[in-house]
Amino acid sequence: MPLLTSALVTAIALYALAGIIVALAFVAVGLAVVLPAGTQVTIGARVLFVPGAAALWPIVLRRWLRAPQ
Repeated sequence: MPLLTSALVTAIALYALAGIIVALAFVAVGLAVVLPAGTQVTIGARVLFVPGAAALWPIVLRRWLRAPQ
């Protein structure tokens, strides 16, 4: 496999791994921080958040970190 292809596959794999880690942490803890106080999120809704949060993890992480504690 050429070096460029190998580097691209590695970069995509690292992006996906980071996305999965951030998405699981966000769904477990971060939703309560980002959503308005008192908003209840069901397990089904949390499951639906995982793919989007994994794909868009840089945006999700930035919004989570900038949310008022």
